[in-house]
Amino acid sequence: MWKRLMWWSLGFLAFIVGGAAATLLVGRVDDAVAALVGGIVAGAVVGAGQWLAARGRLGDPRAWIPGTALAMGVGLLAGGAAVGYRTGLRDLALGGAITGVVIGVVQAYLLRRRLPRAWIWAAAMPLLWALGWTATTLGGIEVDRQFAVFGAYGAVTVTVLLGLLLEWLTSSAPDPADVAAAPASAPVR
Repeated sequence: MWKRLMWWSLGFLAFIVGGAAATLLVGRVDDAVAALVGGIVAGAVVGAGQWLAARGRLGDPRAWIPGTALAMGVGLLAGGAAVGYRTGLRDLALGGAITGVVIGVVQAYLLRRRLPRAWIWAAAMPLLWALGWTATTLGGIEVDRQFAVFGAYGAVTVTVLLGLLLEWLTSSAPDPADVAAAPASAPVR
């Protein structure tokens, strides 16, 4: 478990790289186009980082990476619009929660066959994304520069907590191979 968690935790770097790539491409996230495009770019890098760090536990990368990218783009568009692209702590936490709703729903859908309780992933994501922006803001990062994704403090916080959640969900889930191999129970009469 600890080895998997350590690998997963390295995925925080994807937030940093994805955020930098989005900033290079769109600059400030201060309008709908920047939010959508910046979110897609950052989301693609974050999705790829998560998939690599999870070492195959998230399913098909052809679904996970573009799903995460599109979800982050739409989520950042909705979250940014909801708060008027403002960067106060409350605004970023609310915008982050909205982004987390979209990402959580999409990723939980993609995890539904692997994790019987994937809905917990969806429920946790808005809280974690709000926490990511809160940690970044309280850590003194210049959030008024309107980044597409939270900084290192938030990335580490979210990545570690998601890793613990993934470990808990996968350790409490039956192995899909065992479920497929189990004999069907006799009908009740």
